Amino acid sequence: MKLVLPWLRELVDLDAPVEEIAETLDMRGFEVASIEETMEGVAVIDVEITANRPDCLSVMGLAREVATAYNAPLGHLGPLAAPPLETVALRHVDSDQVGVALEDPALCPRYAAAIADVEIGPSPSWLAGRLHAAGLRPINNVVDVTNYVMLEVGHPMHAFDVNRLAGPELRIHTAGFGRQHRSGDYRGIRTLDGEMRRLADDVLVIADAGRPVAIAGVMGGADSEVSARTRTIAIESACFEPTSIRRSSRSLGLQTEASYRFERGADISAPVLALERACALLERIGAGRARGTVIDRYPSAAVPRRVVLREHRIRELLGAPVPSQEVTRVLEGLGFSIRSVGIRDRPAGQSEQWEIEIPTARMDVTREADLIEEVGRHHGYDRLPSSFPALKAVAPSPDPRIERARLLGRVMTGAGFSEATTFGFIEKDAALLFTDESELVAILNPLSEKFAVMRPSLLPGLIDSVAHNWRRGRKDVRLFEIGSRFVMSDAELRTIAFAWSGLAVPEHWSGSPRAVDFFDARGMVERIAQALGLAADRLSLGAGDRPFLVPGRSAAVRYGDGAQNADVELGIVGQLTPAIAERRGLPSAEPVYVGEIDIDRIAAFEARRGGIRVEPLPRYPSVVRDLSVVIDGTLPAAAVRGTIRAVAPPTLVAVREFARYQGKGIPEGSVSLSFRLTFQSRERTLTDVEVQEAFDLLVARLTEAHGARLR
Repeated sequence: MKLVLPWLRELVDLDAPVEEIAETLDMRGFEVASIEETMEGVAVIDVEITANRPDCLSVMGLAREVATAYNAPLGHLGPLAAPPLETVALRHVDSDQVGVALEDPALCPRYAAAIADVEIGPSPSWLAGRLHAAGLRPINNVVDVTNYVMLEVGHPMHAFDVNRLAGPELRIHTAGFGRQHRSGDYRGIRTLDGEMRRLADDVLVIADAGRPVAIAGVMGGADSEVSARTRTIAIESACFEPTSIRRSSRSLGLQTEASYRFERGADISAPVLALERACALLERIGAGRARGTVIDRYPSAAVPRRVVLREHRIRELLGAPVPSQEVTRVLEGLGFSIRSVGIRDRPAGQSEQWEIEIPTARMDVTREADLIEEVGRHHGYDRLPSSFPALKAVAPSPDPRIERARLLGRVMTGAGFSEATTFGFIEKDAALLFTDESELVAILNPLSEKFAVMRPSLLPGLIDSVAHNWRRGRKDVRLFEIGSRFVMSDAELRTIAFAWSGLAVPEHWSGSPRAVDFFDARGMVERIAQALGLAADRLSLGAGDRPFLVPGRSAAVRYGDGAQNADVELGIVGQLTPAIAERRGLPSAEPVYVGEIDIDRIAAFEARRGGIRVEPLPRYPSVVRDLSVVIDGTLPAAAVRGTIRAVAPPTLVAVREFARYQGKGIPEGSVSLSFRLTFQSRERTLTDVEVQEAFDLLVARLTEAHGARLR
């Protein structure tokens, strides 16, 4: 919302500098994006209005806040606290010029209209200048007046050329209702921007006797547009159900100043006030004159809410007392009505209380705490003393997921990775690359096709982030993310994922550069598992068929729980297929390695073993033996590792393969695998005889099970 300073000063008698006014608004909950100055030297404050304060999408709404903050005088215009701007009193009778039929009061609880004779021309410079400073383009005097009133009182309006209406009459209903119950073409409408737009059944429209002439709350139609030949206009001023306007705006891909306000909620008491103000401005600038009547379709008048506000509750929530006169000053300044004040001769110790009537414009205020927030904002949070709250119970233990995420963050950043945060909503085509369609969790009302489903994996977002870096010349990319993925079979799962492209180690004069490979990615998986307390001898990487990973350069990460025989799959690691990499904007020739590990399943292991166990460092030395065997080239290394673990004594504490060789001296179809075996006891120093006996047992078992021979 662009607040034009001369406009504000016209409504509030205030000579404070613009910087001070901006700071005052900022301290009362309105973020000031910038202070600008037009070419004419007019100061403009660009204020960010949150979705819960549609009443401040107007000069009057912000003027009310400024006046209350400075305790400056502010007059009254109808039910809104505002200066006594000139209005035209319109009689509430039906007009013989235009009939109005409100056929869907659920979606349009109030619809008002007035007739005026006009003479189209340019707007005066002061009016056009204010519109331009506020970010709107002047069009002609009639359209400019409706836009001016929208900015001034916050209520959008629209003008129809009466002579271009069929009937003439205005009917308010959905396009589907028109197709079923009215004659005429309700398939679409050409809007003021010249586009032909198809209308879904649930789109609310304003129609004449045979066709839609406006998309309610969004944009008018070109066929009833005010032009230089217009002589009589019907000005509409209505309230629409916010969800309906939001749905129409998004389905049509059309957002306007009107829809921006209506979808946040319009004041149901404002339509007639806005009409009277618009008619007064038409007369003032010589653009036309109202015929003195207003058609007001208002079948169910809104009943203002009333909330009891207690003095002691203000003290409890704010942590300090606020004087009664300050409470009434703030609330009355903001437009609230105080219907009754306390108990005149109340007993000692009983706090004062008020019954507050909430203005219909303040849809964000529904309870006592909301009123206390209003008092606190304008009394000044900086005036409240700093104090610690009373500790009435032992603080709960921190969520272990938080500490687990911090630990993993330290591990990954220590390995040179940068943390990324990607969207939880992604496009369906991207999600289908990583899971079956039956597993997708669809969004019922997505913002767009790019946010159609919940992500089944963290990898799509990370891969797109790698592509984003590649397009900007950054080739060596290491990214990780900790977050939730969503699938139908397991609901929400907490995972850690990483993507790695480019060099495995930075270029340096001391060695040749090397591109990242599968073993680097595997090393990161092992580091993650180690950080989370998984036993290295129970972690294995085996065959895992994933359509988005390159066969032979990928694996499923499994872990064997000590209480169960079957291994549990924790995740995957491997190279992204070149086809998917190219589809997501990466060069297919450059390998990208990815991994994703399920943190929740690891946490389940931790819970079963009673949490992370801390063991003292061993006091006795270890013995390391290297074992090189020649085996069938098609035999997975995981099978060899499993055989070693199956027959090894408890003193074998670590098994790690460190070399794989094919070539001279190795028979065709065979491969040489080298393992480093670490033996250690916690009770005593092992003898060479004990280690050699265990070593010979392992060799014999490998020969028997896999036909292996020592190299």
